[in-house]
Amino acid sequence: MSMTANGLALRLEQRKAVIGVVGLGYVGLPLCLAIAGSGSKVFGFDVDPSKPIKLAKGETYIKHISSEDVIAANKSGRFAATSDFSRLNEMDAILICVPTPLTQHHEPDLSFVISTAEVIATHIRAGQLIILESTTFPGTTREVLRPILEKTGLRCGKDFFLAYSPEREDPGNLSFKTTQIPKVIGGEDSQSQALAMTLYRGLFSEIVPVSTSATAEAVKITENIFRAVNIALVNELKQIYREMDVDIWEVIDAAKTKPFGFMPFYPGPGLGGHCIPIDPFYLTWKAREFGIGTRFIELAGEINSNMPAYVINRLAIALDNQQKKGLNGSRILVVGLAYKKNIDDTRESPSLTLIDLLEARGAIVDFHDPYVLTIPQTRKHGPLANRQSVGLTDANVRSYDCVLIATDHDEIDYKSLAEMSRLVVDTRNACRRNGITGSHIISA
Repeated sequence: MSMTANGLALRLEQRKAVIGVVGLGYVGLPLCLAIAGSGSKVFGFDVDPSKPIKLAKGETYIKHISSEDVIAANKSGRFAATSDFSRLNEMDAILICVPTPLTQHHEPDLSFVISTAEVIATHIRAGQLIILESTTFPGTTREVLRPILEKTGLRCGKDFFLAYSPEREDPGNLSFKTTQIPKVIGGEDSQSQALAMTLYRGLFSEIVPVSTSATAEAVKITENIFRAVNIALVNELKQIYREMDVDIWEVIDAAKTKPFGFMPFYPGPGLGGHCIPIDPFYLTWKAREFGIGTRFIELAGEINSNMPAYVINRLAIALDNQQKKGLNGSRILVVGLAYKKNIDDTRESPSLTLIDLLEARGAIVDFHDPYVLTIPQTRKHGPLANRQSVGLTDANVRSYDCVLIATDHDEIDYKSLAEMSRLVVDTRNACRRNGITGSHIISA
């Protein structure tokens, strides 16, 4: 190992290295708190100036991260947040945790990664370790990030060090804290690999080294494709079994009693979150470079993308059958705006698509979510921004022709909701799971 690498390794081992985390969202903020908790000093960087201000006050803007944790990190003296990217020059290691969305044509949008790399290049100095954590296609670290950094004249593996280590956060999952999830690491060279392992060894209970950065990138995208394909399978089975008068939820509950050879996945109104609806298309796009089609992945994407339309069709039929009404002019209450239960994350939430589809057919739509009081601004659903969550009072719920359960937050009293509702269309099995049945409760 070179003298430059040896010096950095020693600082990392002794917790004297200063770590920078770019992006203070659902991945970056938990990572900052974990680093501060490990005894190292960390700076969080974000282009949104409101985030550092809130964090400095001990406030949180992510539901499952407590203010107490932020306050504790502040009091330790090891955590600070800033929008001053010139301070990147002070960092010994820089971890990139920025979004990697899709364009409107379902192609990778690496603009956040590229702009971050360009900012880092402006302030880079010899002896720094840079690690990309954002989910992306195999080859991004080497083909996109590295050339930008090397335009400075510094060389990877000699002057600076570069690796990829995918984030594996599962927001709202209380069973696995950030540091309990094994950390996959792939370096651009042996020195970069060794330094990244040294950094993460002090943070995570288990590290999983792989041979290259591209391999590490492939690991994360494979994990998300695995979920997307299996969710598509149960979404398709749900539609088939409904025609056979078979309950998919009962089937899965029984099938998962088999101690081997089966892993339960559950259907829903569509896919949400930043990873599963998006990441498979990163590989689809990259595969075209090699003349390879990704039929399995694309079919899964098609099935999952069509689920909101399937739900709306089921809802329309239920209104016809039970209330002799069409969707046009009907009042619909969507329960649950977050993409999954017990969190406040609305990224790619199918609930937003459901609202758009309902309103396109003339329905009057409101929503209730105990975690999302206001719809944030989004790329796809801009007109919905700033709408407010309504209450679940008896008089209010009874004013709707149908209640559509899109997200099954535990905080909701489903028994009371079902009793107050004229019609319930349940996409999450929330009612039956809580022992609630009735002719006015329809599975979708």
